[in-house]
Amino acid sequence: MERKGTAKVRALQDIEVAVQQRWDEEKIFEENAPAGVKGPGKDKYLVTFPYPYMNGRLHLGHTFSLSKCEFGVGYQRMKGKQCLFPFGFHCTGMPIKACADKLKREMEDYGCPPTFPEEEEDEEEKPDDSEPIIKDKSKGKKSKAKAKSGSAKFQWQIMESLGIPGEEIPRFANTDHWLEYFPPLAKQDLKRMGLKTDWRRSFITTDANPYYDSFVRWHFLTLKKHNKVKFGKRHTIYSPKDGQPCMDHDRQTGEGVGPQEYTLIKMKAVKPYPPKLKKFSKKDIFLVAATLRPETMYGQTNCWVRPDMRYIAYETAKGEVFISTYRSARNMAYQGMLKQQNKVNILMELIGQDIMGMPLNAPLTKYQTIYTLPMMTIKEDKGTGIVTSVPSDAPDDLAALRDLKRKKDFRDKYNIQDEMVLPFEPIPIIEIPGIGNLSAVTVCDELKIKSQNDKDKLVEAKERVYLKGFYEGVMIIGDFKGQKVQDVKKVVQKQMLESNGAIIYFEPEKKVMSRSADECVVALCDQWYLDYGEKMWRAQATKALEKLNTYSEETRKNFVATLDWLHEHACSRSYGLGTKMPWDPQYLIESLSDSTIYMAYYTVCHLLQGGIVDGSGKSPLGIKAEDLTPEVWDYIFYPSTSYPSGAKIPKATLNKLRHEYQYWYGVDLRVSGKDLVPNHLTYFLYNHCAVWPTEPERWPQAIRANGHLLLNNEKMSKSTGNFLTLSDAIEKFSADGMRLALADSGDLAIEDANFVESMADAGILRLYTFLEWTKEMLETQSSLRTGPMDSFSDRVFINEMSFGIHETDKNFGNMMFKEALRTGFFEFQAARDSYRERSLNNMHRDLVMRFIEVQALLLAPICPHLCDHIWALIGKKGSILHAPWPVADKVDEVLLRASEYLETSAHEFRLRLKNVKNPSGKGKKAVAPSIPTHGTIYIAKTYPPWQSAVLSTMKKAYESKGGKFPENKELLGQLKTIDVLKKFMKKVMPFVQHVKENVAKKGPRAMDLTVDFVEKDVLESNLTYLTNTLEMEGLDLKFSSEATDKIQEECCPGKPFTVFRTEPSVAVKLVNPQPHSCHFSITVPVMEGDSVNRIVSRIMKQDRNIKGDNRVEIMRYTDPDLGPRKLPKFDKPLEGKTGISTKATFSIEPEAKKVTVSDNGSSIDIRGILVYIVN
Repeated sequence: MERKGTAKVRALQDIEVAVQQRWDEEKIFEENAPAGVKGPGKDKYLVTFPYPYMNGRLHLGHTFSLSKCEFGVGYQRMKGKQCLFPFGFHCTGMPIKACADKLKREMEDYGCPPTFPEEEEDEEEKPDDSEPIIKDKSKGKKSKAKAKSGSAKFQWQIMESLGIPGEEIPRFANTDHWLEYFPPLAKQDLKRMGLKTDWRRSFITTDANPYYDSFVRWHFLTLKKHNKVKFGKRHTIYSPKDGQPCMDHDRQTGEGVGPQEYTLIKMKAVKPYPPKLKKFSKKDIFLVAATLRPETMYGQTNCWVRPDMRYIAYETAKGEVFISTYRSARNMAYQGMLKQQNKVNILMELIGQDIMGMPLNAPLTKYQTIYTLPMMTIKEDKGTGIVTSVPSDAPDDLAALRDLKRKKDFRDKYNIQDEMVLPFEPIPIIEIPGIGNLSAVTVCDELKIKSQNDKDKLVEAKERVYLKGFYEGVMIIGDFKGQKVQDVKKVVQKQMLESNGAIIYFEPEKKVMSRSADECVVALCDQWYLDYGEKMWRAQATKALEKLNTYSEETRKNFVATLDWLHEHACSRSYGLGTKMPWDPQYLIESLSDSTIYMAYYTVCHLLQGGIVDGSGKSPLGIKAEDLTPEVWDYIFYPSTSYPSGAKIPKATLNKLRHEYQYWYGVDLRVSGKDLVPNHLTYFLYNHCAVWPTEPERWPQAIRANGHLLLNNEKMSKSTGNFLTLSDAIEKFSADGMRLALADSGDLAIEDANFVESMADAGILRLYTFLEWTKEMLETQSSLRTGPMDSFSDRVFINEMSFGIHETDKNFGNMMFKEALRTGFFEFQAARDSYRERSLNNMHRDLVMRFIEVQALLLAPICPHLCDHIWALIGKKGSILHAPWPVADKVDEVLLRASEYLETSAHEFRLRLKNVKNPSGKGKKAVAPSIPTHGTIYIAKTYPPWQSAVLSTMKKAYESKGGKFPENKELLGQLKTIDVLKKFMKKVMPFVQHVKENVAKKGPRAMDLTVDFVEKDVLESNLTYLTNTLEMEGLDLKFSSEATDKIQEECCPGKPFTVFRTEPSVAVKLVNPQPHSCHFSITVPVMEGDSVNRIVSRIMKQDRNIKGDNRVEIMRYTDPDLGPRKLPKFDKPLEGKTGISTKATFSIEPEAKKVTVSDNGSSIDIRGILVYIVN
């Protein structure tokens, strides 16, 4: 939906520009360690966010995660912490180098600017249909780069999609230009957002920054000293033809593709073997199937082979015979799995039909024997050509199995016997919320999938089942019953490996062709690796996790699961950007390994680099990068280390660096997406334990993980247009408008959040309305009420503000920002609105000013620009960013309940009045009811005796069960023994259910026989409000003991009951004789005993242009008969009119339609007409 205008956004943006300029002038976010304070500082708060990769502009996904840091810092500042939120820029790794080299080749091949031939633009490779990949986010930035580039294929086109002018693009063939171009843009966007960052501490990674390069070398020398870095064989993309690893720059196709790990399921052939395989009768034969889901092997019912596909038999290093495609065997040969290294020795060539109907023993499944069956859609370029079948959770497997069961001709064609197919049914293995324990069966039935030919429906079925099953499913079978699927994948795999039911197998994620036209494999190659999982190191990481605040049990479980399976991680690469391995400079340190303790570098880099991100400027302390030897870094980071002899940097200078580090470190909070728990965040724990093994105070204190960000309920993607950069979002919604929407997007650690643009627009309106209302209150504050603040509405408003402060404090402390926004803005504003309504627009000036001040403070962590602006408007000195968290009185819980009671009662009264006005009449001739004018509110002092007996019995049973109700059968047995209930047994159980629902909402207090406030006092003090909100003429209060039995049954403590009635009235015409006024003749009802004020209130309900009832004067014609017939004099509009005093009363005779006013001892018939004047 298009916007009607952008004036409100522009108004907020103008405020943001002015406020940010003031912040810059005041250097408000620059923080230094206080002199003389030993570290770590008790009042410091160091927050970090994984530095983003600099191959494009920051987008809303980045912004959502870092906003958690930003809001946390804003809150902790107000709680008295000295907060440091530094921000760096990551450039290490292959993507920048690969993109630069690709761009260079394109310009060489196609010119500059290039002209790309259409035939070069092949269709994008389609993913394998058989099994979707559960992505391992540790494998690099490929998917993110794809999201940024959209549908563009050539690097030049990708650069254009990033908004880079054509004349600028050639410069990106040089990697240095990427490092110069994107970091300043990221900083510019983040400053526009209002990030509370000390920009002096920013830096880029790689050896382009000599200071950071020195730090990373020290880090790895320290790891090697502690025996954490080892050398050995690791899986990598390899070209057999070239005889070496094939890095991105060596590839013709498949840039960015890495090794994909599979579990190779060994399905043992049952003797006697088929005729074709009899020559191997003395050997064990295995059909091997590659799967990404080893935990689903409990559900195997058969094995698929393609009848016409070529397979081979070959011998493994253990002397077993494997059957698979040649392509997969070639990969195995380079992974040390076959008898001869790097060579496939073919024992026999086969086609699928040769092994059709073959009996197998498969691991984990309950079926002792399963059979090979035909599937025509198996592809040769993925996996082994052998596919294991799990029809309970794989829609394709289910459709194929059902086809075979239904079609005897199909079975006969491939010599499949009935006993190989018909007895096999899907095995329930995983319970998926909302789907059940046979997910494929459920979804295929819902979509009415008839056969394997329903390809589109099968794609939809897989989308609904696979990822939900992996991330939300719970195992219901096997040793890990009751555990989440994603937590058991690795442990099930480990169990199968140990029992010889499976082996680990790798192949490229997609087809990779080297520039020498060789199809690449995954090979085991020599590499440096970090020995994660080593017993002592893992024990330290487990200890660090025990101390860690994860804010979510789900996040903690993910860490525990990762520590269970994580082992060696390759930390070296031969290609890309980064720091060279200090002792083996032919290798670079890869991007997940140079980014685990860099947060310590933040503490000192401002004194080394002085805010120049690549370290090319003059060091503020005159320190040269080459003088930062490992011994110097040891002195900075280890307090027990002596000043190194031969150091070229003065001791006093190094002590400044040491003091900054010791005060600020360790990390008090790190925020990241949930996908980094299995890699970066766990490496983060491991490395801190390795570098500071005896200083747990330097280990991370808290990690807050969050889900991914959807945009308008859909995944962000440039190719679909559903994408927003940070810059675009600020331009569209303003910084504070965007921040508000980000806070409102979601808090959960596992579930994805959702940024909804329409909600962002609504948030902008709320912010702008708050600003305009504040201005209005400041302009009109002299007209607001002063004096005592002791009315019910005053006391409730004071109490609700205190409640809002306490709840918002709690929510910010738990980093639940959506909740903080709810309690600190949405509900806080609603409390103001309720106060305005209850006080009948007669608000107290001091409370209005208090509200504006507190609202600005509560909202400041999320929307600091607007709040700082309002802070200045209300006359506060300095920035709101220096202001403390507001102080709140103790919350009066009883008063809160009394206020809730009033709101609930008013709501119930409105509903009842609506039903009276609009009865559900039977038939077309239902008579329209007369509109009620008055009502009686009945209040009960006690429950009816039978209800009291039920409540007492339920409360006693609830308490005896430790806060739980017994089963209804048991409860009913107790209630049947109570004499007073015998007449009411039909009503008892419905009432019991009603009480249970109330207890679920309000707790055991719902079973109290009385309320803890005086209902009559609450309603009596708010009768005017209730009369107005119900648009009634009058209300009165009575106790239910004065009412009928039926009303007494309906009425109980805390639940008043209303009865409405229509009082007689006579319609009176009121004319306004004032010339050029906007007030016209109206008709209002007059009732018996009405006062002038009641008449005025009815006038004001019709004429909204009248502000303030003290401005209206009621008059009558001096001559009631002739007066209305005379033309009024333009210059003397009041001539012939007589004022009616405010003490006058009106009497009516409805049948005669006569109205009489009694005023100053005389009674006058007004003849059905009056005059009103607006002063």
